[in-house]
Amino acid sequence: MTTNNVSLGTALITGASTGIGAIYADRLAARGYDLILVARNKDKLQALAAQISNKTGRAVEAFAADLGNAADLARVEKVLREDASITALVNNAGIGTHTTLLESDVERMDAMVQLNVTALMRLTYAAVPAFVARGGGTVINIASIVAVAPELLNGVYGGTKAFVQAFTTSLNHELADKGIRAQAVLPGATRTDFWALGGLPVEHLPTEIVMDAEDMVDSALAGLDQGETSTIPALRDIALWNAFEAARAALGPQLSATRSAPRFHAAA
Repeated sequence: MTTNNVSLGTALITGASTGIGAIYADRLAARGYDLILVARNKDKLQALAAQISNKTGRAVEAFAADLGNAADLARVEKVLREDASITALVNNAGIGTHTTLLESDVERMDAMVQLNVTALMRLTYAAVPAFVARGGGTVINIASIVAVAPELLNGVYGGTKAFVQAFTTSLNHELADKGIRAQAVLPGATRTDFWALGGLPVEHLPTEIVMDAEDMVDSALAGLDQGETSTIPALRDIALWNAFEAARAALGPQLSATRSAPRFHAAA
């Protein structure tokens, strides 16, 4: 057993039973966090909790909940509001699909919005006021590269992840001076069961674009340590992102005015 005597409080991680969420659990426990692991599969959660606790000596709680269910979501919100030990929230739970709009079932799209957007928003609203009251806290929101490249996959999925990116940007704008760190993580194709659940096994993707989940999480945490508010683990040239953000900021002074732009009056 490896014991880290440093205590960083408790991290609540959603979608924690497998894949990216389970790796975040392992890495954050090693850093000194106790954990609350949230996912639907109670047996997998309990097995992972025991494994991480035995390995790190941290306290790990398995909290079985379906975040697509309003009552279960409310139970997790209550924990975030009332457990004063919680210092970090990892909003990892989510679903996706590669199918086009015309091939997609609208009920599945609605369920995707409920999990990827509504649950993430509600959990953040539950956690952040308590973080502010205590003078600090960390929110990690798992978005996707489709937040900035929505043409790559299903448009509803891209829209949900664009929400995550925009929401996290706003959190930083509003709360940075209150000791709150918010990070959006924008993975590309990552080797997890996400793809198979969405109908396209990862083995069908070009191998040169698929990152191992461990590498993805480790890079995302390195980005957090470096103060990044948006982290794209695959991005080699950070100047490209900085230019993207600079161009977005440059639009600001021209987005609202008393009259429409002269180019719309040229024909008249």
